[in-house]
Amino acid sequence: MPSSDCSCSLNRQNPYANDPHKGVISYNAVIMQKRSAVLESLREKAAQLPASPGVYLFKDAAGVVLYVGKAKNLRSRVGSYFQPSADLLAARGPDIERMISKLVMDIDYLECDSEVDAVLRESRLIKDIQPRFNAAMKDDKSFPYLQITTDEDFPRVAITRQPRTSGVKLYGPFVTPADLRASLPLMQRVFKFRTCKLDIFDEDESRRMFRPCILHNIKQCTAPCGARVSREDYLLQIRHLRQFLESKGSQIRRELTEKMKSAAAELDFEQAARYRDELRALEGLQKRGLVHEHLQPEVFYIDASEGLARLPGVLGVEGPVRTIEGIDIAHLGGQEQVGALVCFIDGKPFKSAYRRYRIKTVQGADDFASIREVVSRRYRQAGMNEELFPDVILIDGGKGQLSAASQAFDGLDAKPPVLLSLAKKEEEIYVHGSKAPIRLSRHDPALRILQAVRDEAHRFAQQYHHILRKKATLEQGE
Repeated sequence: MPSSDCSCSLNRQNPYANDPHKGVISYNAVIMQKRSAVLESLREKAAQLPASPGVYLFKDAAGVVLYVGKAKNLRSRVGSYFQPSADLLAARGPDIERMISKLVMDIDYLECDSEVDAVLRESRLIKDIQPRFNAAMKDDKSFPYLQITTDEDFPRVAITRQPRTSGVKLYGPFVTPADLRASLPLMQRVFKFRTCKLDIFDEDESRRMFRPCILHNIKQCTAPCGARVSREDYLLQIRHLRQFLESKGSQIRRELTEKMKSAAAELDFEQAARYRDELRALEGLQKRGLVHEHLQPEVFYIDASEGLARLPGVLGVEGPVRTIEGIDIAHLGGQEQVGALVCFIDGKPFKSAYRRYRIKTVQGADDFASIREVVSRRYRQAGMNEELFPDVILIDGGKGQLSAASQAFDGLDAKPPVLLSLAKKEEEIYVHGSKAPIRLSRHDPALRILQAVRDEAHRFAQQYHHILRKKATLEQGE
């Protein structure tokens, strides 16, 4: 009897005790029902997104970014993933289908000013976050620039993915390299600049004996190599080119449009097609970002090994410097304050160690207090077998920012090996414990490596700040 009562009791508690197969089916049904509810919630959230260009991020239950994508219309694009009729397996492949059906729990987004802005921000986020389901853009491939030299008697124009850091004027990055390559001959026909790699000096009288290349014969270059144009006139050509690049190019577009219509009216469709292609190439020049807003740190080369070898002597420390962490704060009038930390190992960004901090304890615009909070949160476990200090901790700022970071360490058990700050404009290095700043040549490799860390921390902080600021603006407008 007791065993019978026990059996009855178990059966009442678990109605599937005598039929495990039925229990598994029921459990799976519950899981599917919960997932359906999540997908319905995501579908509703997607329907509330703005119908504007932007970048979207799919996250899992732990808030880890699984995928980053761009969209001309955020609401339409993101919503297409969650439509019951969507065949993601056929359209996007098995990995994306599995991500949507089983893993995605939340959607985040960043509204952008244009499609170009969305393309560039998507690329930057993918390189920084390295999401699991993004196959493209994780490598070091970058967007090209149009580079005009400013330190030559006769400036040259070139397309490059490895721009110089000084002595040049840069335009870009351009999101469609093919359009940029197609636009260069068009601009050259109008402004007749040189694209060769010759070193040409105004005082070189032997130029008069030099035979220009075919570009001069087809009237696409005024041939400074052969002394066919004065330095003053050539610089005027370059000034007009720069004015064109810094404008919308509306006058040239109007002229090409009129020529295309005229050729079509005369039934010269071949010539009309050429003008049409030139118009498209001209429009491609507008598909570019801003040099200082859409930074690509990986394309500006610095000799990291030389800079790291110089640092111990410059900073007065023993042993090699291999790991540097940089910290910066970003906000607008005290709103949406954030902190960011970047890590460089052997002179190269180590993206897995990047950290973002939303400031929690500071009210109003107080950079010093914000730095104290970020430093405290980042290093309170350092030296306690949980985290290791980097060889150098760099704060973006001057003496005040350095002092704030030092005060944060006063409340911690462990002390940092080297703590310093790097002030903009004057580029002075302030080292904790030293009264006078260190001033180095702007071309010193030790300064260059510190600048690279400082600038990357600034870029990373600004990126996070813009995300929060745009989200807050949209929420206020709802």
